[in-house]
Amino acid sequence: MKIGFIGLGNMGAPMAANLVKAGHEVRGFDPSAACPEGVSRAVSAADAAAGAEVVITMLPDGPNLRAVVAEVIPAMAPGAVLCDCSTVDIDSARAVALLAGEAGRHAVDAPVSGGVSGAAAGTLTFMVGGPAAVFARVEPLLKAMGSRTVHCGTAGAGQAAKLCNNMILGATMIATCEAFALADKLGLDRQKLFDVVSTSTGSSWSMNAYCPAPGIGPVSPADRGYAPGFAAELMLKDLRLGQQAAASADADTPMGELATRLYARFVEEEGGRGRDFSAMLPRFAGRGREA
Repeated sequence: MKIGFIGLGNMGAPMAANLVKAGHEVRGFDPSAACPEGVSRAVSAADAAAGAEVVITMLPDGPNLRAVVAEVIPAMAPGAVLCDCSTVDIDSARAVALLAGEAGRHAVDAPVSGGVSGAAAGTLTFMVGGPAAVFARVEPLLKAMGSRTVHCGTAGAGQAAKLCNNMILGATMIATCEAFALADKLGLDRQKLFDVVSTSTGSSWSMNAYCPAPGIGPVSPADRGYAPGFAAELMLKDLRLGQQAAASADADTPMGELATRLYARFVEEEGGRGRDFSAMLPRFAGRGREA
């Protein structure tokens, strides 16, 4: 396919590269990042979208997405598909789908899980909202960039799934880090804790696949000084989007609310910005019980 790819940062660049490896013709645009090998450079977002069968966006937030879409929709061919892989608020995802439909184009929201390492390895999970027929058109592209695609429902459903997933992830990472910090104070060896929990009822992805304790379990950002695979400020962004969605839906999410407050304090007051979200472990390990 001919693909326009807008947003070639830490996630977008390896995703676009994997599309090239799969044999697709990719024309990319990013105002500040270079194009990966094999991706031809467009001079603007509209230029990247012109003539493309599918336009993929990977952008930082809803306002950026809305601005880019307003620019690219007129440049897209009638019937072309906009596939947004950003993580944004649900209202923005639905507004973009409506704008595309009114202009005779199609749209799906397809946020991802798997982080930078998953983008590079082509093992991302895509959560997709939009019409089933449009999902079928973009699914081969998603499979070139990931290992699993799930059609979650109508417009905005992909974003809803992503925000629910990351609310769980944020809360379980905090609980995992708390448990290691408590084990330290109780004199329990970290490896022994991992050996028990990873095969018991407390097991989770945060423990088994992304252990926040250095030198334990599979290699993770903890083994690289907490250099981010998924930065704490991005987790905070997603948790805040989840709380925004909970407020609009009148949903009671006290664990999600507490996780949001803890990550906000970590990022904005305690030097967590620029560190992996699993760096909550040294944060808890260095603290006593609060009054």
